[in-house]
Amino acid sequence: MKRILFLILTILLGSSLGSIWAQSTPLLSSEAQTIKVAEEAGRAVVTIKTEVRERIGGYLPFDEFGDEFFRRFFEEFFGEIPQREFKRMGLGSGVIIDREGYILTNEHVVDSADTIRVRLSDGREFKAKIMGKDERSDLAVIKIEAHNLPVAELGDSDQLKIGQWVLAIGNPFGFVIEGSQPTVTLGVISALHRDLPSLGYRNRSYSDLIQTDAAINPGNSGGPLVDMQGRVIGINVAIISTSGGYQGLGFAIPINKAKKILNKLIKGERITYGWLGVAIQNLNQDLRSYFGLREAKGVIIVRVFPDSPAKKAGLKEGDLILAVNGQEVETSSELVRLVSEQTPGSEVYLKILRKNKYLKVRVVLGERPEEESLVQRKDFRFRGMEVEDITPSLRRKYNLYSEEGVVVTYVEPDSPADRAGILPSDIIISIEGERIRNKKDFLQIVRNIKGDCLVKTNRGFFVIREESGR
Repeated sequence: MKRILFLILTILLGSSLGSIWAQSTPLLSSEAQTIKVAEEAGRAVVTIKTEVRERIGGYLPFDEFGDEFFRRFFEEFFGEIPQREFKRMGLGSGVIIDREGYILTNEHVVDSADTIRVRLSDGREFKAKIMGKDERSDLAVIKIEAHNLPVAELGDSDQLKIGQWVLAIGNPFGFVIEGSQPTVTLGVISALHRDLPSLGYRNRSYSDLIQTDAAINPGNSGGPLVDMQGRVIGINVAIISTSGGYQGLGFAIPINKAKKILNKLIKGERITYGWLGVAIQNLNQDLRSYFGLREAKGVIIVRVFPDSPAKKAGLKEGDLILAVNGQEVETSSELVRLVSEQTPGSEVYLKILRKNKYLKVRVVLGERPEEESLVQRKDFRFRGMEVEDITPSLRRKYNLYSEEGVVVTYVEPDSPADRAGILPSDIIISIEGERIRNKKDFLQIVRNIKGDCLVKTNRGFFVIREESGR
């Protein structure tokens, strides 16, 4: 059976073996120092509990089959099916960064929450409000009305070394394990500057991450990764697993990345990123040989977006970008990071290679748009079909009853969607098991789909195949 690679945010099924091993390892230089760091840094770590209220239309067993006759028959006798309210609970961690109650955590921990409650390590609980959040960096600041709180010291993630000992502190499995004291696990920094795919998580960018083997489990998201002096050097965010459980591959957002936007998050200001406006590709050995490059550096421009800063600066498809402001570029993610760190409206100078000539190009960066506007258009089609949100007019046009999903409004003849059996008026409920609530969900999910995919509609399941050239 094919093994599936999972990237799991917040809901991580793991093992406590990492912490058991950590307590017995003979390589610790100072057990007393580990205990001291755990105690002092742990006082500034909090549990975050969230509640999201959702209203869902009345559900009948035959809804899955899209049988409108039975629904209408039922409503003739019993009236319209009322909506019901459901509460979805969430769990995460955070770290206190200010004595007056400011707490740093992940954006995905508090996103869409109707209610946020924070439990301190001393057992006290407070209601919290979101001060600022940034989807792309997956960071947020929340605040509670409390004073003279213990504060974590923020370190310098640029000084980290592979092999360095670290502690991951948080509140894993808080819905099962009672107690206000956080859990501490020990490990090392396994790697630096790691990049992970967004996997349809909207506009988030998981790049330049710290990799650690310190155990990270459900509820650890938003908690700190600290060095052996008790300084926060990262915010725990994800794991990679072949089973859905902890396997020694945890990741944290470098704290320096958070420090750059922390003041804006506290003030509730919108976070902006520099934007060049190109689609780029890493260079493999064949491309480097073709362009006569001896070193493994540079990226190639695959597409220049219309009306983008790159277009206005005269960049072209096939240009190689070798450096930004004198700093060499080795990978696509490195170029994105170097550009994103710049302020929109600022100037950068690119070293490019075009037709065996080295050029210096001045570009005035723009502001990075939302991800959907980069890859989607009004008439965007996924494998031959167009979809829209379920609006009142479309509900009347197609006699729809669903509250969630997207409705198929067009299917191109002889397209993969057409051959799969998709019809206009079909409601798409999920793709590859990912829930589709609206068009935004749809666009984000299909952006990362490769190969054949399983689509669930109100009429059942369909496999839409991927075909080259389409």
